[in-house]
Amino acid sequence: MIDFGAWLRPEMGVWWSQAAAEPRPLVDRLLEQAPGLGPLRLFTGLSWNDQLAHSLSPADMMVSYGGLGALRELGATDQLDVVPCHYSALPRMFAEHRLPCDAGLLQVAPPDRDGMCSLGIGVDYMADAIEHTSLLFAEINRQMPVVAGSPRIPLSRFTATIETDRPLQEEDRRPVGDLDRAIAGHIATLVDDGDTIQVGIGSTGAAVFDALSGHRDLGVHTGMVTDGVLRLIEKGVVTGARKQIDVGMAVAGTALGSAELYERISELPVSFRPTSYTHTPPVLSRLSSLVAVNFAIEVDLTGQVGAEMSRGTYLGAVGGQVDFARAAALTGKRSIVALRSTMRGRSSIKFALDEGVVTTARADVDCVVTEHGVAHLRGQPLAERRRRLIDVAAPEFRDELARAVQSATG
Repeated sequence: MIDFGAWLRPEMGVWWSQAAAEPRPLVDRLLEQAPGLGPLRLFTGLSWNDQLAHSLSPADMMVSYGGLGALRELGATDQLDVVPCHYSALPRMFAEHRLPCDAGLLQVAPPDRDGMCSLGIGVDYMADAIEHTSLLFAEINRQMPVVAGSPRIPLSRFTATIETDRPLQEEDRRPVGDLDRAIAGHIATLVDDGDTIQVGIGSTGAAVFDALSGHRDLGVHTGMVTDGVLRLIEKGVVTGARKQIDVGMAVAGTALGSAELYERISELPVSFRPTSYTHTPPVLSRLSSLVAVNFAIEVDLTGQVGAEMSRGTYLGAVGGQVDFARAAALTGKRSIVALRSTMRGRSSIKFALDEGVVTTARADVDCVVTEHGVAHLRGQPLAERRRRLIDVAAPEFRDELARAVQSATG
């Protein structure tokens, strides 16, 4: 096993790949050795590694763009530094060394005949960060698939490697429920045949893909490709035939799903590209048929979206929501934000955001969807926006919201 003490020094910054591409054996080893290495700055995104909350050295600091997965527990402590930023900004932040990038831990596929290792499904921000990282440590996993578009790295580029043969991490989400299906049904009416879709992850995202099974010639351009995309490709729904760019291909930064998805991903028309392509405005602006579907924790009566915090704790991130929402609203087809009408017995449609943190500006939201319907906001003045949002709030809270508006406006 790798001895990080031979290369890492106090105050160095270390990033590692996220989600299913997370190099878990390397990360666990780093956490074991961290107390003897001095204070380190660590960076990752979505992780299900519960060791982060229990084994992180008190001297070390975790940096991330949000509080996703296992980072939620750290969010309640002083060991998580959240950098609020658009996902599209990550490549530049690595280039400017504003994020930890002295060393990187990543998971790759075994080398080919030419000694080149594919990043597999873990392209994402890693492909952009590698150029600015001097020390690279790789888990070479025999079960990491080689997929279209994924960059190759010479084996000689790695400072040290370990070899494994283990299944990739499968998606950890709650089962799709009736509320998810109700919301998804409304969203499906806002998507036309031939549109290119971006859909957030989670149970509601899975329900959206199910609700689109009757559509034709959909395209996909998204941050994470999931089992929902696999099912729609199988059914001939996702063909990418009418996309303005990358015709015939679904585009994503990484994959997150079941073992079946990982086993079949190399056979699918999916191209894995770095964040500097998947989320960048010049690329997204070329997708005139883009429909962005993102999810929220709360929405206020002007259409402002909060998708990061609840009761003072980070549960989400800015992530790619604003990148896709703004592109869809400005140069694409439609920007959709969806949420359940209640959360923990309280209305999710608020007169004002509880947390005071605006993730997505109201000008970048065309429609807000709950299980009670669709509030069409594009081109509507504030008074009409309030009325339409109250109409999709939970019925038991509508009078309270109307009174708050009346009190504020006289």
